[in-house]
Amino acid sequence: PRVELAWAMKAHQHAEVYFNLISSVEPKFLKLTQVDERIYEEFRRTFRNLRVDVLDPEELKSEAAK
Repeated sequence: PRVELAWAMKAHQHAEVYFNLISSVEPKFLKLTQVDERIYEEFRRTFRNLRVDVLDPEELKSEAAK
């Protein structure tokens, strides 16, 4: 249990750091990995028309989205 608790605390600390980072930097300037552009290009190739500025959970659950 102590190891699990220590891991959870460390994970929470890392999550806070990353949240603060992505919240304080304008997204177009934020690079988290060396392959960010490749990841984004593949995402856009797969989800051409998905609007990421406004996500509607009901739209994502629709038959067309599935």
